[in-house]
Order: sequence, then structure tokens, then C-alpha cells
Amino acid sequence: MRSRRLFPLIALGLAALALTSCAGTSTPGASSSASASSTASAGTAAATDVCEQPAAEGDISKSVTVTGDDLAAAPTITIGDATVPTEIQRTVAVAGTGDKLADGDYVNYAVTMFDAAGKQTSDQGHDGTGLNEQLTSTTGIGQIFGCATVGSRIVITAPQQDGSAGYWVFDVLGATPGAQWCTVSEEPGKLPEVAFDSAGKPTITIPAGTAAPTEVELSVLTEGDGDVVGEGDSVTVDYTGVKWSDGTTFDSSWDRGEPATFATTGVVTGFKRALEGQKVGSTVLVAMPPKCGYAGTGNELANETLVFVVKIESATPAAG
Repeated sequence: MRSRRLFPLIALGLAALALTSCAGTSTPGASSSASASSTASAGTAAATDVCEQPAAEGDISKSVTVTGDDLAAAPTITIGDATVPTEIQRTVAVAGTGDKLADGDYVNYAVTMFDAAGKQTSDQGHDGTGLNEQLTSTTGIGQIFGCATVGSRIVITAPQQDGSAGYWVFDVLGATPGAQWCTVSEEPGKLPEVAFDSAGKPTITIPAGTAAPTEVELSVLTEGDGDVVGEGDSVTVDYTGVKWSDGTTFDSSWDRGEPATFATTGVVTGFKRALEGQKVGSTVLVAMPPKCGYAGTGNELANETLVFVVKIESATPAAG
């Protein structure tokens, strides 16, 4: 499966943040969240606390006037100081009255991008759903959000590769603690049927007339007798993934004839939930809504509810 972009800013062109994906194309539900780095161009080392990570305020970011009070709609901006910044600058234009963001939170946000003249060039998240990313001290997004409060509107300016200035306005729409994000439903609905051939390869059949799940739903098809998979463990698995919408297979290690190995923290949340807490040797069926998969990433599966059958072949405990 193609890797998931950690942060839609790559598509928006915020080169100063230099957040990159290094997940392999054969990793199921791949996410670069475990490997994204802070930006060299911003010149800031990763802090141990998200409250220590925000980029510094500067005269250029302070000069930006944001118009529009409704965080559900894209704002407009007026640029006071048109000097091209040498590094990322950040100003909180509106301080929200909601809870303060914390390490591990999934931040629901919208972002509008503007060119050096203040003209809007892109907008994402102002469609009623927002975008979601996990805020951690090991990723560069702390430079933007830090421990801002929900309801905040944040101005970012940074130099672009063509030598011009770029401007972004981030609206912090909400936040969910990591432990509460995409948890497994305690009352799953009707799940797909699974049949295995003589080689152990599964075929997944989506139940006709059944609505796609809105939460992560899980069924242990066969329980193994090995060690329990912990958070961050490196696992080797065989898997097949299909789309709930039409039942077509979009990725399968069984089809390639080779299992995949990755850390549980390197995949989308729904897939992560299917692994951690399970015993090595288990075969698990998991269904996940888009927000627990690829929503907001630009991936072709962004709007799809996904279903995986996963066989956990082995696991190696995370270092430390």
C-alpha cells in the first residue's frame, strides 16, 4: 500500500517544515508519523515537550491581519510586512478558549494557504470534517500547534523554495487524547465474512446492505499462543485489505508472497488497534472508518472504510 503522508502541508508546499514520509510501499496502512522530522530550515531541534516546540513569533508573522471570525470558514489575510522570512515564524492571531493541546492529542484542524501577495491558493478542512494529525514531541507539527488552545487561529509564515514568502492560517477545531482516538467499538455491527484457501490466504466478503462502521470494529478469528504485541513493537504480518464500498482488494502481502515488517506506531490508527494487545499467531479482522485510516491525506483511499485480515507472524519488543 502506498504510504500515508503524515501532514497535508507537504501538498500545500510548506517546504520550511520539511516533513517527509519514509514508509515503504509494501507497508499496510503505512503512516510516517513515527519517522517524520523537524525542519532543518527552521533551525530548531525537537523539544521534549510540545509546549516548548512552537516556532518563535516574528515581525513578519505579527504583521499579518486575519479577517473572519468563524473558524468553520476559510479566512482572508492582509500582509503588513512583505519581507521574506529567513525561517518559520508563528503568531497566535486568536487565542481559543478551549482545552490546551497536549502531547499525543489528535488535533482536528483546518488550514488555508496564501501566496506572497496574500492570495488564497489552497484550503483544507473547512468542509465540516477538518483534518486530523497526532501531536507529539517527536514530529515537526509542534512548531505550528505547540500547546495552543482549541479555538485558536494561528498564523505561520515561512520561506519557500522559490525565494518567496508563504503564509498559512491554522484553525484549531478540536482535540482528542491519543488513548481515546479510534478506540475499538465494544458493540461491533455485522462484520465481513472471511474464508481461507488451502494456503491460508483469505477472501473477504462485505455484507450486502450493511452500513459501513463509524468506529473501529474488530474480531479475533484465530487466537495465537505467542507473546502479546505491545505499543511500538516491530511486527511481521501477512495481510489483505479491501474497500468496504465495493469489496475490491487494494493491497495484499499474500498476493506478493512476502509478509511485511513494521512498527505498530508506523501504521494508521485503525491498523494499529488491530495489532496491539493481540498474541503472536493470531489472525484478526478489522474494519475502520476513514478517520482511522487515510482521511485528509490525499491518498486515493482517503474516503474509504477499510477492512483488513491480518495474521501476526512474529513480534519484537520495542527498544527501551
